[in-house]
Amino acid sequence: MPKIQIAQEPAADELLSTDSFALLVGMLLDQQFPMERAFAGPAKIRDRFGTMDPVEIADADPEAFADLCSTPPAIHRYGRSMAGRVQALAKVVAEQYGGDAAQIWTEATSGADLMKRLRELPGFGEQKAKIFVALVAKQLDVKPSGWTKVAGDYSKQGYRSVADVVDPDSLQKVRDFKKAAKAAAKAAKE
Repeated sequence: MPKIQIAQEPAADELLSTDSFALLVGMLLDQQFPMERAFAGPAKIRDRFGTMDPVEIADADPEAFADLCSTPPAIHRYGRSMAGRVQALAKVVAEQYGGDAAQIWTEATSGADLMKRLRELPGFGEQKAKIFVALVAKQLDVKPSGWTKVAGDYSKQGYRSVADVVDPDSLQKVRDFKKAAKAAAKAAKE
């Protein structure tokens, strides 16, 4: 199995590398928060809750689960609201994919099908879905026909997103790319 190194913490990266639901949750948490900390979130959940089993997470008491996710260091800057999103995602994975998140990408019949499956997940908008398509293609070698078309620019070589993070150096390059893109967008508005 490929070794994912997005969180830049050995235990968190090991979980991302071996637990498909943890990887999906890391992607869910990757917004308005440093990407390596977002992808470290699943390890915090597992350590505090005892498992990353989507069935158990979906069935957990929402208030207790929110407390667990928002306890410092929280899984996200919006720990309580993200706890609800994690549980909503867990419910879909449990009910539609038999608790096996990897089925979302391993059973997709095409890039378009994978994109559709991801877009149906709570918390996965267009950009997040495109990035995740690129992530499973680049890091897990799951490349359904047409994946480059649905992933768009994220499918290209370079350092555009979390899909391109494989070590500390690439993490910094992705950060630099995002910073330059924000600066260019701001300059275009002025």
